[in-house]
Amino acid sequence: MVLSPEELKKLQGVCLELVCEVDRVCRKNGIEYTLEGGTMIGAVREHGFIPWDDDADISMSRVEYEKFFEACKKDLDHDRFFLQEHRTDPEYPWGYSKIKMKGTSFIQVGQEHLKLQDGIFTDIFVYDNVPDGFLARRLHYAAIYCIRKCQYSISGKKNAKSPALRAWYTLLDKIPKEWVFTWQDKLAKRTNRKKTKLMRHYTFPYFRKECIFGLPSSCFDEYIDVDFEGKKLRVVKDYDTYLTLKYGDYMTPPPAKDIKHLSIRTIRFPD
Repeated sequence: MVLSPEELKKLQGVCLELVCEVDRVCRKNGIEYTLEGGTMIGAVREHGFIPWDDDADISMSRVEYEKFFEACKKDLDHDRFFLQEHRTDPEYPWGYSKIKMKGTSFIQVGQEHLKLQDGIFTDIFVYDNVPDGFLARRLHYAAIYCIRKCQYSISGKKNAKSPALRAWYTLLDKIPKEWVFTWQDKLAKRTNRKKTKLMRHYTFPYFRKECIFGLPSSCFDEYIDVDFEGKKLRVVKDYDTYLTLKYGDYMTPPPAKDIKHLSIRTIRFPD
């Protein structure tokens, strides 16, 4: 389905509520986070959502996220919101987290068969260290690629373009998900033992060769407040390096033909 302008504005309003709840919990507990990806571009370029954006993204370092996970147990408004990851929803397959609004629905095309808890969401990506050595960095890249494909397999077995790929994902989906998350957690703990030159979120790909292995760790050293839809939210201070590596000329909007939207099957807004 294609959202009408009114529905898109309403969806952005719900996403803003979700981001503001994360911001509230983080500020109360001294936790640093940053707006991520297109949401960060919107903050820098538009002081709010990119006009056509239909989601919102946040990221944190692993240390900050684990503090956030614990803080949510006592400080998240559990009547309205739900922190979703593999430790809180056994049906959740992805390697990044979501904060969802209860009493809503947001089902994407190709995910109708998933049994995870539903709701309009904001993604929360976790940044972990990347090894510095030439060989170690490439082996690490291969490992997180495999982890990502295993986690995608529950969708890939239904949605991959060819029968061969669907068969391959069907086999990958036989691997117990708890094994895959254990592998991911052990890899993160190993690489996070010391500061490295690069960081990245392991289970979502970077598409530009300039940052294929990750982003400079120095990008995540300092954070600042920015105006976003009339609210004060956080971004990394060195957002220019971050955004230039990920997107190139981020201040110039893309042509209309390159704008992509989430493929939505059904959506239900809060009453």
